[in-house]
Amino acid sequence: MEELDDLLEELYKLKRIGIKLGLERIRKLLDKLGNPQNSYKIIHVGGTNGKGSVCRIISSILQEGGYTVGLFTSPHLIHLGERFVVNGEEIKDDELFDVLKVVLNAAKKMDEKPTFFEISTAIAFEFFRRREVDFAVIEVGMGGRYDATNVVSPIISIITNVAIDHSEYLGNNIEDIAKEKAGIIKDGIPVITSATGKALDVIDRIARKKHAELISGNGRWERRDFGLNGQRFVVHGIFRDYELETPLLGRFQGENITLAVLAIEKLQMMGVFLPDGCIERGVRNASNPGRMELVSTNPKILLDGAHNVGAIKALIESLEDFPYNDLILVLGILSDKDINGMIKEIAPLAKHVITTMPKSERACESEELVEIVKKHNPVCKVYSTKNVREAISKAKEISKPDDLICITGSLYTVGEARAILYESG
Repeated sequence: MEELDDLLEELYKLKRIGIKLGLERIRKLLDKLGNPQNSYKIIHVGGTNGKGSVCRIISSILQEGGYTVGLFTSPHLIHLGERFVVNGEEIKDDELFDVLKVVLNAAKKMDEKPTFFEISTAIAFEFFRRREVDFAVIEVGMGGRYDATNVVSPIISIITNVAIDHSEYLGNNIEDIAKEKAGIIKDGIPVITSATGKALDVIDRIARKKHAELISGNGRWERRDFGLNGQRFVVHGIFRDYELETPLLGRFQGENITLAVLAIEKLQMMGVFLPDGCIERGVRNASNPGRMELVSTNPKILLDGAHNVGAIKALIESLEDFPYNDLILVLGILSDKDINGMIKEIAPLAKHVITTMPKSERACESEELVEIVKKHNPVCKVYSTKNVREAISKAKEISKPDDLICITGSLYTVGEARAILYESG
Protein backbone atom coordinates (compact mmCIF):
# COMPACT_ATOMS: atom_id res chain seq x y z
CA MET A 1 0.00 0.00 0.00
CA GLU A 2 2.02 2.89 -1.37
CA GLU A 3 0.11 5.65 0.43
CA LEU A 4 0.67 3.93 3.77
CA ASP A 5 4.38 3.55 3.01
CA ASP A 6 4.62 7.31 2.45
CA LEU A 7 2.95 8.03 5.80
CA LEU A 8 5.15 5.49 7.59
CA GLU A 9 8.23 7.14 6.10
CA GLU A 10 6.97 10.46 7.47
CA LEU A 11 6.44 8.85 10.88
CA TYR A 12 9.86 7.19 11.00
CA LYS A 13 11.55 10.52 10.24
CA LEU A 14 10.36 11.59 13.69
CA LYS A 15 12.78 9.09 15.21
CA ARG A 16 15.46 11.70 14.54
CA ILE A 17 13.89 13.81 17.29
CA GLY A 18 14.88 11.02 19.67
CA ILE A 19 13.43 10.48 23.13
CA LYS A 20 11.87 13.54 24.75
CA LEU A 21 10.14 12.77 28.02
CA GLY A 22 7.22 14.97 29.06
CA LEU A 23 3.44 15.08 28.79
CA GLU A 24 2.74 18.49 27.28
CA ARG A 25 3.03 17.43 23.61
CA ILE A 26 0.99 14.23 23.95
CA ARG A 27 -1.74 16.08 25.86
CA LYS A 28 -2.02 18.72 23.13
CA LEU A 29 -2.08 16.05 20.44
CA LEU A 30 -4.79 14.03 22.18
CA ASP A 31 -6.83 17.19 22.77
CA LYS A 32 -6.85 17.76 19.01
CA LEU A 33 -8.11 14.19 18.57
CA GLY A 34 -10.88 14.59 21.14
CA ASN A 35 -9.09 12.62 23.89
CA PRO A 36 -9.84 9.09 22.63
CA GLN A 37 -8.10 7.55 25.68
CA ASN A 38 -11.15 8.46 27.78
CA SER A 39 -13.45 6.18 25.78
CA TYR A 40 -12.67 2.86 27.51
CA LYS A 41 -11.32 1.29 30.70
CA ILE A 42 -7.52 1.15 30.91
CA ILE A 43 -5.04 -1.14 32.66
CA HIS A 44 -1.68 0.66 32.73
CA VAL A 45 1.44 -1.54 32.95
CA GLY A 46 4.89 -0.19 33.82
CA GLY A 47 8.09 -1.59 35.30
CA THR A 48 11.49 -2.60 33.95
CA ASN A 49 11.08 -6.19 32.72
CA GLY A 50 8.06 -8.39 32.05
CA LYS A 51 5.67 -5.61 30.98
CA GLY A 52 4.92 -7.17 27.60
CA SER A 53 4.13 -10.60 29.04
CA VAL A 54 1.86 -9.15 31.74
CA CYS A 55 0.01 -7.06 29.14
CA ARG A 56 -0.52 -10.01 26.84
CA ILE A 57 -1.71 -12.33 29.61
CA ILE A 58 -4.24 -9.79 30.94
CA SER A 59 -5.45 -9.10 27.40
CA SER A 60 -5.85 -12.83 26.73
CA ILE A 61 -7.84 -13.43 29.94
CA LEU A 62 -10.21 -10.51 29.29
CA GLN A 63 -10.71 -11.69 25.74
CA GLU A 64 -11.65 -15.13 27.05
CA GLY A 65 -14.28 -13.34 29.14
CA GLY A 66 -15.95 -12.06 25.97
CA TYR A 67 -14.64 -8.51 26.08
CA THR A 68 -13.18 -6.50 23.22
CA VAL A 69 -9.64 -5.71 24.29
CA GLY A 70 -7.07 -3.31 22.87
CA LEU A 71 -3.38 -4.02 23.46
CA PHE A 72 -0.62 -1.44 22.99
CA THR A 73 2.97 -2.66 23.42
CA SER A 74 6.39 -1.53 22.24
CA PRO A 75 8.75 -1.81 20.54
CA HIS A 76 7.59 -3.91 17.61
CA LEU A 77 9.72 -6.80 16.40
CA ILE A 78 9.17 -6.60 12.65
CA HIS A 79 6.51 -4.05 11.64
CA LEU A 80 4.71 -1.16 13.32
CA GLY A 81 1.27 -2.80 13.27
CA GLU A 82 2.36 -5.24 16.00
CA ARG A 83 1.97 -2.39 18.50
CA PHE A 84 -1.77 -2.01 17.91
CA VAL A 85 -3.82 -5.13 18.57
CA VAL A 86 -7.51 -5.76 19.22
CA ASN A 87 -8.58 -9.22 20.38
CA GLY A 88 -5.33 -10.77 19.20
CA GLU A 89 -5.43 -9.22 15.71
CA GLU A 90 -3.01 -6.53 14.58
CA ILE A 91 -4.31 -3.35 12.99
CA LYS A 92 -5.04 -3.78 9.25
CA ASP A 93 -3.16 -1.66 6.71
CA ASP A 94 -6.23 0.36 5.72
CA GLU A 95 -7.03 1.09 9.37
CA LEU A 96 -3.44 2.07 10.11
CA PHE A 97 -3.46 4.38 7.09
CA ASP A 98 -6.67 6.11 8.19
CA VAL A 99 -5.62 6.56 11.82
CA LEU A 100 -2.03 7.54 11.03
CA LYS A 101 -3.22 10.16 8.56
CA VAL A 102 -5.53 11.74 11.14
CA VAL A 103 -2.87 11.72 13.88
CA LEU A 104 -0.10 13.14 11.64
CA ASN A 105 -2.42 15.89 10.42
CA ALA A 106 -3.22 16.82 14.02
CA ALA A 107 0.50 16.80 14.86
CA LYS A 108 1.26 19.20 12.01
CA LYS A 109 -0.90 21.84 13.69
CA MET A 110 1.31 21.80 16.79
CA ASP A 111 4.16 24.25 17.38
CA GLU A 112 6.40 21.61 18.96
CA LYS A 113 6.32 18.39 16.96
CA PRO A 114 5.49 15.16 18.84
CA THR A 115 8.01 12.31 18.96
CA PHE A 116 7.73 8.94 17.23
CA PHE A 117 6.51 7.28 20.45
CA GLU A 118 3.97 10.03 21.14
CA ILE A 119 2.49 9.59 17.67
CA SER A 120 2.43 5.80 18.19
CA THR A 121 0.64 6.24 21.52
CA ALA A 122 -1.96 8.51 19.93
CA ILE A 123 -2.50 5.98 17.12
CA ALA A 124 -3.22 3.29 19.73
CA PHE A 125 -5.71 5.44 21.64
CA GLU A 126 -7.55 6.54 18.47
CA PHE A 127 -7.58 3.03 16.98
CA PHE A 128 -9.04 1.57 20.16
CA ARG A 129 -11.77 4.22 20.20
CA ARG A 130 -12.71 3.40 16.62
CA ARG A 131 -12.86 -0.30 17.46
CA GLU A 132 -15.01 0.50 20.53
CA VAL A 133 -12.93 -1.64 22.88
CA ASP A 134 -14.17 -2.38 26.40
CA PHE A 135 -10.65 -2.44 27.84
CA ALA A 136 -7.25 -1.22 26.67
CA VAL A 137 -4.10 -2.73 28.15
CA ILE A 138 -1.40 -0.09 27.78
CA GLU A 139 2.32 -0.76 28.21
CA VAL A 140 4.50 2.10 29.43
CA GLY A 141 7.29 2.92 26.98
CA MET A 142 10.02 4.19 29.33
CA GLY A 143 9.96 5.10 33.00
CA GLY A 144 6.44 6.15 33.89
CA ARG A 145 6.07 9.64 35.28
CA TYR A 146 6.87 11.44 32.01
CA ASP A 147 6.10 8.60 29.60
CA ALA A 148 3.62 9.50 26.84
CA THR A 149 1.18 6.83 28.03
CA ASN A 150 0.88 8.50 31.44
CA VAL A 151 -1.98 10.74 30.35
CA VAL A 152 -4.45 7.92 30.98
CA SER A 153 -6.83 7.51 33.91
CA PRO A 154 -6.52 3.77 34.54
CA ILE A 155 -8.70 1.55 36.69
CA ILE A 156 -5.61 -0.46 37.72
CA SER A 157 -1.88 0.33 37.58
CA ILE A 158 0.81 -2.37 37.50
CA ILE A 159 4.55 -1.99 38.14
CA THR A 160 6.25 -5.28 37.31
CA ASN A 161 9.71 -4.86 38.83
CA VAL A 162 12.45 -2.25 38.98
CA ALA A 163 16.01 -2.69 37.69
CA ILE A 164 18.69 -0.40 36.26
CA ASP A 165 17.85 0.58 32.67
CA HIS A 166 17.73 3.83 30.64
CA SER A 167 19.94 5.43 33.32
CA GLU A 168 20.53 8.59 31.28
CA TYR A 169 16.81 9.35 31.53
CA LEU A 170 15.65 7.63 34.72
CA GLY A 171 18.59 7.78 37.12
CA ASN A 172 21.52 5.65 38.21
CA ASN A 173 20.08 4.01 41.30
CA ILE A 174 17.09 1.83 42.11
CA GLU A 175 15.38 4.45 44.27
CA ASP A 176 15.40 7.10 41.52
CA ILE A 177 14.20 4.64 38.90
CA ALA A 178 11.46 3.34 41.22
CA LYS A 179 10.26 6.91 41.71
CA GLU A 180 9.95 7.34 37.94
CA LYS A 181 8.13 3.99 37.58
CA ALA A 182 5.79 4.89 40.46
CA GLY A 183 4.81 8.03 38.55
CA ILE A 184 2.00 5.99 36.97
CA ILE A 185 0.28 5.53 40.36
CA LYS A 186 -2.91 7.59 40.45
CA ASP A 187 -4.92 8.87 43.41
CA GLY A 188 -7.10 6.10 44.81
CA ILE A 189 -6.32 3.64 41.99
CA PRO A 190 -5.06 0.17 43.04
CA VAL A 191 -1.47 -0.67 42.11
CA ILE A 192 -0.05 -4.18 41.81
CA THR A 193 3.69 -4.85 41.82
CA SER A 194 6.40 -7.49 42.07
CA ALA A 195 9.07 -4.94 43.02
CA THR A 196 11.24 -5.81 46.02
CA GLY A 197 13.63 -4.14 48.46
CA LYS A 198 14.31 -0.42 48.13
CA ALA A 199 12.15 -0.19 44.99
CA LEU A 200 9.17 -1.61 46.86
CA ASP A 201 9.77 0.87 49.71
CA VAL A 202 9.59 3.78 47.24
CA ILE A 203 6.46 2.43 45.53
CA ASP A 204 4.81 1.79 48.90
CA ARG A 205 5.55 5.33 50.08
CA ILE A 206 4.10 6.90 46.92
CA ALA A 207 1.06 4.59 46.96
CA ARG A 208 0.32 5.58 50.58
CA LYS A 209 0.66 9.26 49.72
CA LYS A 210 -1.87 8.81 46.91
CA HIS A 211 -4.21 6.60 48.96
CA ALA A 212 -3.74 3.84 46.39
CA GLU A 213 -4.13 0.25 47.57
CA LEU A 214 -0.86 -1.63 47.02
CA ILE A 215 -0.95 -5.37 46.28
CA SER A 216 2.31 -7.33 46.10
CA GLY A 217 2.76 -10.39 43.93
CA ASN A 218 5.83 -11.53 45.84
CA GLY A 219 5.73 -15.04 47.29
CA ARG A 220 2.45 -15.84 45.59
CA TRP A 221 3.61 -18.40 43.02
CA GLU A 222 5.39 -21.74 42.70
CA ARG A 223 6.57 -23.57 39.62
CA ARG A 224 5.40 -27.17 39.48
CA ASP A 225 6.55 -28.41 36.08
CA PHE A 226 8.46 -27.22 33.02
CA GLY A 227 9.67 -28.35 29.62
CA LEU A 228 10.40 -27.01 26.16
CA ASN A 229 6.67 -26.97 25.35
CA GLY A 230 5.67 -24.89 28.36
CA GLN A 231 5.36 -24.95 32.13
CA ARG A 232 2.91 -25.11 35.01
CA PHE A 233 2.56 -22.74 37.95
CA VAL A 234 0.42 -22.51 41.05
CA VAL A 235 -0.60 -18.92 41.78
CA HIS A 236 -1.96 -17.97 45.19
CA GLY A 237 -4.51 -15.35 44.28
CA ILE A 238 -6.69 -13.08 46.38
CA PHE A 239 -9.70 -15.39 46.05
CA ARG A 240 -8.13 -18.82 45.63
CA ASP A 241 -5.22 -20.83 44.26
CA TYR A 242 -4.95 -21.33 40.51
CA GLU A 243 -3.13 -24.14 38.72
CA LEU A 244 -2.08 -22.62 35.43
CA GLU A 245 -0.39 -23.93 32.30
CA THR A 246 1.47 -21.60 29.94
CA PRO A 247 3.40 -22.00 26.68
CA LEU A 248 5.61 -19.10 27.81
CA LEU A 249 9.10 -20.24 28.78
CA GLY A 250 11.32 -18.91 31.57
CA ARG A 251 10.78 -19.39 35.28
CA PHE A 252 10.24 -15.62 35.69
CA GLN A 253 6.90 -16.06 33.92
CA GLY A 254 5.50 -17.14 37.28
CA GLU A 255 5.95 -13.56 38.44
CA ASN A 256 4.30 -12.14 35.33
CA ILE A 257 1.36 -14.54 35.45
CA THR A 258 0.82 -13.74 39.13
CA LEU A 259 0.61 -9.99 38.44
CA ALA A 260 -1.91 -10.63 35.66
CA VAL A 261 -4.04 -12.89 37.87
CA LEU A 262 -4.05 -10.36 40.72
CA ALA A 263 -5.08 -7.61 38.28
CA ILE A 264 -7.94 -9.73 36.94
CA GLU A 265 -9.11 -10.59 40.47
CA LYS A 266 -9.06 -6.90 41.36
CA LEU A 267 -11.18 -6.17 38.27
CA GLN A 268 -13.64 -8.82 39.41
CA MET A 269 -13.82 -7.08 42.80
CA MET A 270 -14.72 -3.91 40.88
CA GLY A 271 -17.64 -5.69 39.23
CA VAL A 272 -16.09 -6.97 35.98
CA PHE A 273 -17.77 -10.30 35.23
CA LEU A 274 -15.65 -13.19 34.00
CA PRO A 275 -17.05 -16.71 33.51
CA ASP A 276 -15.31 -19.61 35.25
CA GLY A 277 -12.16 -20.84 33.51
CA CYS A 278 -11.27 -17.52 31.84
CA ILE A 279 -8.08 -17.13 33.84
CA GLU A 280 -6.92 -20.68 33.07
CA ARG A 281 -7.73 -20.41 29.35
CA GLY A 282 -6.33 -16.90 29.04
CA VAL A 283 -2.98 -17.86 30.57
CA ARG A 284 -2.81 -20.99 28.41
CA ASN A 285 -3.49 -19.03 25.20
CA ALA A 286 -1.20 -16.04 25.80
CA SER A 287 1.94 -15.71 23.70
CA ASN A 288 4.77 -13.20 23.66
CA PRO A 289 6.95 -13.42 20.53
CA GLY A 290 10.66 -12.76 20.93
CA ARG A 291 10.71 -13.38 24.67
CA MET A 292 12.09 -16.81 25.65
CA GLU A 293 10.77 -18.09 22.32
CA LEU A 294 12.08 -21.41 21.00
CA VAL A 295 11.76 -20.95 17.25
CA SER A 296 13.63 -24.05 16.09
CA THR A 297 14.50 -27.45 17.53
CA ASN A 298 16.96 -28.51 14.83
CA PRO A 299 19.15 -26.67 15.59
CA LYS A 300 17.77 -25.44 18.91
CA ILE A 301 17.37 -21.65 18.55
CA LEU A 302 16.09 -19.52 21.41
CA LEU A 303 15.15 -15.85 21.02
CA ASP A 304 15.07 -13.57 24.04
CA GLY A 305 14.95 -9.79 23.89
CA ALA A 306 16.83 -9.28 27.17
CA HIS A 307 18.24 -5.74 26.95
CA ASN A 308 19.40 -4.91 30.47
CA VAL A 309 21.30 -6.65 33.26
CA GLY A 310 18.15 -7.71 35.11
CA ALA A 311 16.68 -9.34 32.02
CA ILE A 312 20.00 -11.04 31.21
CA LYS A 313 20.10 -12.52 34.72
CA ALA A 314 16.54 -13.83 34.27
CA LEU A 315 17.57 -15.35 30.91
CA ILE A 316 20.60 -17.06 32.49
CA GLU A 317 18.40 -18.56 35.21
CA SER A 318 15.94 -19.82 32.60
CA LEU A 319 18.67 -21.36 30.43
CA GLU A 320 18.97 -24.01 33.15
CA ASP A 321 15.67 -25.41 31.84
CA PHE A 322 17.22 -26.18 28.46
CA PRO A 323 19.23 -29.36 27.87
CA TYR A 324 22.23 -28.51 25.67
CA ASN A 325 25.91 -29.25 25.22
CA ASP A 326 27.48 -25.91 24.20
CA LEU A 327 25.90 -22.46 24.21
CA ILE A 328 26.33 -20.40 21.05
CA LEU A 329 25.49 -16.81 21.85
CA VAL A 330 24.44 -14.27 19.19
CA LEU A 331 24.71 -10.80 20.70
CA GLY A 332 23.48 -7.50 19.29
CA ILE A 333 23.12 -4.67 21.82
CA LEU A 334 22.22 -0.99 21.60
CA SER A 335 24.99 1.42 22.55
CA ASP A 336 22.97 3.20 25.28
CA LYS A 337 22.66 0.02 27.36
CA ASP A 338 24.87 -1.33 30.16
CA ILE A 339 26.81 -3.41 27.65
CA ASN A 340 29.65 -4.32 29.98
CA GLY A 341 27.25 -5.38 32.71
CA MET A 342 25.17 -7.53 30.35
CA ILE A 343 28.16 -9.25 28.75
CA LYS A 344 29.86 -9.78 32.10
CA GLU A 345 26.85 -11.86 33.20
CA ILE A 346 26.24 -14.01 30.13
CA ALA A 347 29.52 -14.34 28.18
CA PRO A 348 31.11 -16.81 30.64
CA LEU A 349 28.36 -19.33 29.84
CA ALA A 350 29.12 -19.45 26.11
CA LYS A 351 31.48 -21.67 24.10
CA HIS A 352 31.06 -19.41 21.05
CA VAL A 353 29.93 -15.76 20.90
CA ILE A 354 28.89 -14.12 17.64
CA THR A 355 28.58 -10.35 17.86
CA THR A 356 26.38 -8.46 15.45
CA MET A 357 24.50 -5.21 14.81
CA PRO A 358 20.73 -4.77 14.44
CA LYS A 359 19.42 -2.15 12.00
CA SER A 360 19.34 0.72 14.46
CA GLU A 361 21.26 3.96 14.60
CA ARG A 362 21.81 3.13 18.28
CA ALA A 363 23.44 -0.26 17.63
CA CYS A 364 26.81 -0.86 19.27
CA GLU A 365 29.62 -1.69 16.86
CA SER A 366 30.18 -5.43 16.52
CA GLU A 367 33.94 -5.12 17.03
CA GLU A 368 33.42 -3.19 20.25
CA LEU A 369 31.30 -6.06 21.59
CA VAL A 370 34.08 -8.50 20.66
CA GLU A 371 36.57 -6.73 22.95
CA ILE A 372 34.15 -6.76 25.88
CA VAL A 373 33.34 -10.45 25.36
CA LYS A 374 37.05 -11.34 25.32
CA LYS A 375 37.54 -9.45 28.59
CA HIS A 376 34.85 -11.47 30.35
CA ASN A 377 35.44 -14.84 28.65
CA PRO A 378 39.00 -15.11 27.29
CA VAL A 379 38.63 -18.80 26.36
CA CYS A 380 35.51 -18.68 24.19
CA LYS A 381 35.66 -18.28 20.42
CA VAL A 382 34.37 -14.88 19.30
CA TYR A 383 33.21 -13.94 15.80
CA SER A 384 32.26 -10.49 14.57
CA THR A 385 29.52 -10.11 11.94
CA LYS A 386 28.14 -7.08 10.12
CA ASN A 387 24.45 -7.93 10.43
CA VAL A 388 21.95 -10.31 12.03
CA ARG A 389 21.55 -12.48 8.92
CA GLU A 390 25.28 -13.13 8.78
CA ALA A 391 25.32 -13.89 12.52
CA ILE A 392 22.55 -16.49 12.21
CA SER A 393 24.32 -18.12 9.28
CA LYS A 394 27.54 -18.34 11.29
CA ALA A 395 25.74 -19.75 14.34
CA LYS A 396 24.11 -22.48 12.26
CA GLU A 397 27.42 -23.27 10.61
CA ILE A 398 29.27 -23.92 13.89
CA SER A 399 26.42 -25.52 15.87
CA LYS A 400 26.23 -29.23 16.58
CA PRO A 401 22.98 -31.18 17.16
CA ASP A 402 23.10 -30.88 20.97
CA ASP A 403 24.04 -27.19 21.08
CA LEU A 404 21.77 -24.24 21.87
CA ILE A 405 21.86 -21.02 19.83
CA CYS A 406 20.62 -18.12 21.92
CA ILE A 407 19.98 -14.79 20.17
CA THR A 408 19.70 -11.92 22.63
CA GLY A 409 20.80 -8.43 23.72
CA SER A 410 18.03 -6.36 22.17
CA LEU A 411 14.48 -6.67 20.88
CA TYR A 412 15.76 -5.07 17.68
CA THR A 413 18.22 -7.95 17.22
CA VAL A 414 15.56 -10.51 18.10
CA GLY A 415 12.98 -8.93 15.78
CA GLU A 416 15.33 -9.10 12.80
CA ALA A 417 16.34 -12.66 13.68
CA ARG A 418 12.73 -13.77 13.98
CA ALA A 419 11.87 -12.38 10.55
CA ILE A 420 14.91 -14.06 8.99
CA LEU A 421 14.29 -17.42 10.65
CA TYR A 422 10.60 -17.56 9.73
CA GLU A 423 11.34 -16.40 6.19
CA SER A 424 13.79 -19.32 5.79
CA GLY A 425 11.32 -21.76 7.39
